[in-house]
Amino acid sequence: MSGWLGTTWLIAARELRLGLRARSFRITTALLVVAVAAAILIPAAVHGHPKTHKVGVVGSTAAAQLTVRTAARIYNATVQTVAFSDLAAAEAALRDGGVEVVLVPGREVLIARAPYAGVPATASSLEGALALAGGLVGHAGAVTAPAPAPSLPIRGLTPPLTGLSVRLTGLAISIVMYMIILLYGSRIAIGVSEEKQSRVVEVLLAAVRPTQLLLGKVIGLGALALVQALAILVTFVVLGEATGSSLLHSASLDVVAVGALWIVVGYAFYCTAFAAAGSLVTKASDATNVSMPVQLPLIASYILTFTVLYGDSVPAYYWFLAYFPPTAPVSMTVLVAMGAVEAWQVALSVVLTLAATVGMAWAAGRIYGHAILHTGSRLRWRQAWRREA
Repeated sequence: MSGWLGTTWLIAARELRLGLRARSFRITTALLVVAVAAAILIPAAVHGHPKTHKVGVVGSTAAAQLTVRTAARIYNATVQTVAFSDLAAAEAALRDGGVEVVLVPGREVLIARAPYAGVPATASSLEGALALAGGLVGHAGAVTAPAPAPSLPIRGLTPPLTGLSVRLTGLAISIVMYMIILLYGSRIAIGVSEEKQSRVVEVLLAAVRPTQLLLGKVIGLGALALVQALAILVTFVVLGEATGSSLLHSASLDVVAVGALWIVVGYAFYCTAFAAAGSLVTKASDATNVSMPVQLPLIASYILTFTVLYGDSVPAYYWFLAYFPPTAPVSMTVLVAMGAVEAWQVALSVVLTLAATVGMAWAAGRIYGHAILHTGSRLRWRQAWRREA
């Protein structure tokens, strides 16, 4: 192969070989594969065995038993019936977790907490299957034709944590936070690598210390990010008030305030790590690859936002992410939007992240100081950590 296409192919093959040989590519690929495998295997390990669902029934009549059996076939699950003599006892058991759902034959289906978007009577949930079965089974204990049979209403004993508008506010804040931290963090990494590649940093370090140069860069770009975020917020509020937009009136100011706090804290945690990553490379084009390990926790927490924010319960692993400093900015904002945390929990997460920020700044300063004047091949993280100043 020769000519234009041949030359193009040679360049593409070279880039492919270099990319496959890059340590950052292999580490990133391995981490992503492990994350996907964990997302599949952990739920399978927890829920892999058949589960017996406990359904409370107020008055164990023949029609009620047939309703439960019909719902079990619709939902394709094993169901155990727990009979209650009155509605108050059934509601108490539902609140305590003794049963998952309560059937009041011919009247309604009860669940502990009403979901923010309502529960459709479908086979995708046990309560939905019970509502369908309750409409199909007549009081005489026979299954009627489905067309004229309306499903039973589904009622929650307690209202939903928050409404859709508050959750959308949390989603918007999470998106803005993700974009600002990732955008300005990448700018820091690329800017550090460009100064190193052009040898400008050698001139600057003749007058200032490496830590001064590092802090000056992250504070300057941080102020720029803050100005941009304030411009977005002011535009939203002013135009929203001027036009009477429903977006402004449906937004939760509490979530906006907490999100603004986490944008500042999150940037403070990540910015020095991005600067340290940029100091490891000798070419600006490699800055994005070497900073990928720094970005992974932020990307993971952002992706999980969409799966958690629109649920009605918080998975156990997400509580860990809300207190784990690399993922806390996005994850805790999501929990605030869901109404699932108290003020002291937010404060504890902020304190933990700020403490980790101090440690991150110290570690990043050490790596930056060791690597910023290095020339030649790219340093690895461990080499930069151990390198003598």
